[in-house]
Amino acid sequence: MASALASKMGLNSLRRRQARNYSVKIVTVDADLEFSCEFKWKGKDLFELVCRTLGLRETWFFGLQYNVKDTVAWLKMEKKVLDQEVPKEEPIVLHFLAKFYPENAEEELVQDVTQHLFFLQVKKKILEEEVYCPPEASVLLASYAVQAKYGDYDPNVHKPGFLAQEELLPKRVINLYQMTADMWEERITVCYAEHRGRTRDEAEMEYLKIAQDLEMYGVNYFFIRNKKGTDLLLGVDALGLHIYDPDNKLTPKISFPWNEIRNISYSDKEFAIKPLDKKADVFKFNSSKLRVNKLILQLCIGNHDLFMRRRRVDSLEVQQMKAQAREEKARKQMERQRLEREKHLREEAERARDELERRLIQLQDEAHMANEALLRSEETADLLAEKAQIAEEEAKLLAQKAAEAEQEIQRIKVTAIRSEEEKRLIEQKMLETEMLALKMAEESERRAKEADQLKQDLQEARESERRAKHKLLEITSKSPYSATPLSPSTLPPDLSFSTENLSFDFKDTDMKRLSMEIEKEKVEYMEKSKHLQEQLNELKTEIESLKLKERETPLDILHNENTERGTSKQSNFKKLTLQSTKSRVAFFEEL
Repeated sequence: MASALASKMGLNSLRRRQARNYSVKIVTVDADLEFSCEFKWKGKDLFELVCRTLGLRETWFFGLQYNVKDTVAWLKMEKKVLDQEVPKEEPIVLHFLAKFYPENAEEELVQDVTQHLFFLQVKKKILEEEVYCPPEASVLLASYAVQAKYGDYDPNVHKPGFLAQEELLPKRVINLYQMTADMWEERITVCYAEHRGRTRDEAEMEYLKIAQDLEMYGVNYFFIRNKKGTDLLLGVDALGLHIYDPDNKLTPKISFPWNEIRNISYSDKEFAIKPLDKKADVFKFNSSKLRVNKLILQLCIGNHDLFMRRRRVDSLEVQQMKAQAREEKARKQMERQRLEREKHLREEAERARDELERRLIQLQDEAHMANEALLRSEETADLLAEKAQIAEEEAKLLAQKAAEAEQEIQRIKVTAIRSEEEKRLIEQKMLETEMLALKMAEESERRAKEADQLKQDLQEARESERRAKHKLLEITSKSPYSATPLSPSTLPPDLSFSTENLSFDFKDTDMKRLSMEIEKEKVEYMEKSKHLQEQLNELKTEIESLKLKERETPLDILHNENTERGTSKQSNFKKLTLQSTKSRVAFFEEL
């Protein structure tokens, strides 16, 4: 009875512990995760658990997002999860997404996992048309996405139709041109083939470097009104605050960089931004809901902090991460070089093997031909020997007949001829016999010559047979397997197939060298940007003739106008920030 009571108490204790937990489903752009959380957990406890699970250290870019009525909100780190406006049904669904975007992905994103998550999220936003992307850039981005997924292009593996099930282009781009799926695949494949040698991480980074120059990249849009009640759009991104026409999300009318903003606050639906310039008025606007103001404030504070952080010396943690990333990159580079060497040696070994096999087949063919020639020579020799024997026998027979004829002549001469007629007949017969004997002698001589010729042919045939046997012996003595085989031991030490532990020492460089490297990177970046622009212009020219003008969206038209004016995201931002803060605030209020 005591045992049953103890068992019941243990079961009740387990149920109480379970009652203190709740389930959460975390949806990332890569996979879904499920956790059991305690009721006392704050937002940071759950967020840190997700980051540890993903192996993510660059946590400052990300957050946990959930839906609230007709808008979204981000989980607060210092507040209990269940005290916030998260869905109450289990499992509680939260989305792990990038909340803040880097100004320069290549310089700021250190970990591969961070880069991969940004790549997937940006790609998703472009395909779902949340971020406008022109057609030519869409094709180029698609080619880098294919490189990241499939590796180097191989025409024997990546045959026509291999991208049929892939979603690579926005539907808006596909509908804008009179092009079939095969034509789009062909355009993408041409660009894809040029990316040979790039790893997945490098292809994803190239994707982000192109995407970060898109006008709507990393911008969060909110509907607002100024003092006059004019409907406008507020854009919040890594560079600052931007004011747009509701119909034009590409080109802002006014921009305020973060370094010009001193204070941000809100009261109910009114939002106030104090510029650093004390002469300028407070920048005020109204949003539709209090909840939206909270969201705007969160994004402003986070982006402002990151903006200032980028312009300070990296923290010890970031320096350590960057050092580890450089080490890992160097290790991967050395590993890739080693694999390339091994691949090169393997290809050479395969070529050598193919050459030996080809030579072996050639020698086997030559040996076969020599054997056939030997057989033919032996048959010819046997035939000539048989003919010579027959000729000798015929010559002997003719000689015997000639002797018999001579005897007959002698006998006829001795025999008495009784009458002239008989004599004449005998003389005539003797003449005929002499003619026959002469003819037989000539025939015998001819046969004798023929026998001599046959003997000579027989001797030549035997000489041919001897040469054929000698050649066959030479061929069979050249065995292809006597060659020294290719093996790792015969290779140079630096080309060994064996796997060795790799290590790489890194030393700190002085500021002068660092400055030179930065200048060099700037020059390389300008050259790459020029090449990228040329590539995009070439793609645009190729597909321009197939465009259906009547299907252009308002954003397509605005983008084309900006392109014709030579206006880019960066140039427009610089142009707008050249104006004084006071004049920009005044302009906003007059809109």
